[in-house]
Amino acid sequence: MFPSAAADYLEYERFYLIDSIKHLIEEGKVKVFSINSINSESWLNHEMQPRDKAVRHQQYNRYIEEEVTPYINNAMGGRTLTMTAGVSLGAFHAANVLFHRPDLFDGVIGLSGIYDLKKYTNGYWDEDVYFNSPMDYLPNLTDEEILGQLRSKEHLHFLTGSGPYEDPNATQAMSDMLAYKEIPHNIEIWSAEWSHDWPTWREMLPNYMERKVIEGATA
Repeated sequence: MFPSAAADYLEYERFYLIDSIKHLIEEGKVKVFSINSINSESWLNHEMQPRDKAVRHQQYNRYIEEEVTPYINNAMGGRTLTMTAGVSLGAFHAANVLFHRPDLFDGVIGLSGIYDLKKYTNGYWDEDVYFNSPMDYLPNLTDEEILGQLRSKEHLHFLTGSGPYEDPNATQAMSDMLAYKEIPHNIEIWSAEWSHDWPTWREMLPNYMERKVIEGATA
């Protein structure tokens, strides 16, 4: 689980999102690893030069691949079905990591995400921004090995509300892009009563996991 905005690895406990899926954890159906973000050391740090932000982002990607993934595999006693997840900016990271390394991760649950990194770069653009902006690099993805891995996934899930501060168009754009690339996925756009806030995600995550992830894994 990737934190939102400039938050830390304890955010999902502080805002009771972990409590919302506590029953799934205690029943042994899922195991959750909540990791830190570097958003305050990259795109959300207005004191840094844009190029330094991009470099820090790339360092974070390597941290996920070279340190977090081996740690999870070791804790699980070997390779098992591993999904990324997050809310808001955490959803962006969850999706970006999965798209980059479908050999390491088996799915994603993105809640209320925006998947265009340009929304956070304040006009800065370079190769590292391009290759970390799914809405930019996915249309041009031609690597058949990576496409084949993504097309084999059963758990690409993107959800959003339609209420205040939500951007359902971003989730729909992601769905349209995945459909264009013939990558199977699921989206749900909840109604206007669901805003960009923790009560939405506390309802959304367990509801969706029970219907679409847990049932699918045990069917």
